[in-house]
Amino acid sequence: METVQKYFTDLTATQKEQLGALFELYQDWNSKINVISRKDIDNLYLHHVLHSMVIAKWITFKPGTKILDVGCGGGFPGIPLAILFPEVDFHLVDSVRKKLTVVNAVAESTGLSNIRTTHIRAEELQTKYDFVMTRAVAPIPTQLQWTRKNISKKHKNSIPNGLIALKGGDLDAEVNPLKKKEYLECTPISDYYDEPFFEQKYIVYVQG
Repeated sequence: METVQKYFTDLTATQKEQLGALFELYQDWNSKINVISRKDIDNLYLHHVLHSMVIAKWITFKPGTKILDVGCGGGFPGIPLAILFPEVDFHLVDSVRKKLTVVNAVAESTGLSNIRTTHIRAEELQTKYDFVMTRAVAPIPTQLQWTRKNISKKHKNSIPNGLIALKGGDLDAEVNPLKKKEYLECTPISDYYDEPFFEQKYIVYVQG
């Protein structure tokens, strides 16, 4: 939590309490259902919570924004962002039902009322959203193929609706072909955070 508060200095008391509760909740659930690498649970705040929250450094979602978190796993980036944006609607979907059991339990324990979950594959979902989010689930072209139909054409935020993906490593082969036909931005997370963990990690945005 110290690292989180280093970068997010204006958290409310409720947000601090909700974020602070995550470690014990995930530690407990991870012992039953492995949603985070066992060796990585001690790095929950740096590798998962803070990583998810960087999207809030890049964009401030307006109240009423609807967001789809595809392949949410144990609830990242959806749960930390739902804590930061209590007036934004988050729909977390995953093809593995037991992962959503963890998401629902964590959301209930932290009092999050702006999260709902569905056990479904992204390509089967027909609902419209302002943004689709994902964290290293699949290559960007595949994500677009799955979810472009879900991105609404009615914009309400400072940035047009689209896909927001947290990705790492050398992305040239993945994004260069897209640059010829898509409006795409690739923002280094190191623009916002100092920790070495975030080197070669990016926020990739493709306008819908």
